[in-house]
Amino acid sequence: MILLGFLLAVAIVAGIALAIGVYTIGPTQRGLITTFGRVQRLGNQTTADDPQLRSLLESDEEAARYCYPLVRVIPPGGPYFKWPWQRLIKIDMTIQTTDITWDPDKQQDAIESVTKDNLTVNLGGQIRWRPAERNLYAYCFGVHHPQAHVMGYFVSVLRDRIATFSKDADSQGVEGISINDLRRNLSTINHYMEDACRKTAARYGVEFDAALITTIDPPKEVDEALASINTTTNNVAAAVSQAKADADQRLKMAEQAVEIAENEATAEATPILELASTLADIHRSGGRDALESYLRNATLPLREKAAETVVAL
Repeated sequence: MILLGFLLAVAIVAGIALAIGVYTIGPTQRGLITTFGRVQRLGNQTTADDPQLRSLLESDEEAARYCYPLVRVIPPGGPYFKWPWQRLIKIDMTIQTTDITWDPDKQQDAIESVTKDNLTVNLGGQIRWRPAERNLYAYCFGVHHPQAHVMGYFVSVLRDRIATFSKDADSQGVEGISINDLRRNLSTINHYMEDACRKTAARYGVEFDAALITTIDPPKEVDEALASINTTTNNVAAAVSQAKADADQRLKMAEQAVEIAENEATAEATPILELASTLADIHRSGGRDALESYLRNATLPLREKAAETVVAL
């Protein structure tokens, strides 16, 4: 009886352990297993041994500061089994979108930044990110709130970019830059932010998918002044375009008038030139007598017509 009871107890414990210990990992998830709080690792390997993560950090000091163990990542599938003293951590690997105004400690509608000319502007947009599968230790254990860390890092880099932004390399000495220049170069700023924030995968275990800064707005009074300037600029541009169109039209009309006058002059000069050529040929072939004879014959119809006119009178 004692043996039977012992076997029954073992069977019950095994059944409970099996029921509790069996798990699966979804297609968009990855899993980590901790044993008494220690995550399962890949020997003594660290992120310094991963060429892809190491290449994201610029200096040896930075690499030493953000050196994390490489952990055993459980891929999608199952069923898997864990012991009762082990804990499963599931990480959602889907791309997430977060507004740049998000802050776990306060509510805000925009991020403030200062431009080169000391003008305060309000920034708005989103970032797309996901956990870095190659550095899940940093994501789960490296910082208390990786999303907040990454957002703080992103905002600090963005503010630095806005404060030092130049349209090109030759304008580094320019004292200030207009808000319109910043707005026109939003895509350039977004590309810069994506490149500058790639190291967050090695630092915090978060991969940037895209930076989507969509608005750069000045204070209301400055925005009204800019709107007035833009309206004036557009009006001037429209007036210049209209004046150019009128000038082009008048020039075209003048060219057509010159062409018509040239055609009329050519039409009037052609018979005269032909007559001169004919007279020259007659003079060259028959001399002065032949020329006088031709002129006499040519004027005969005119003299007859004149005589008829005199008789009629």
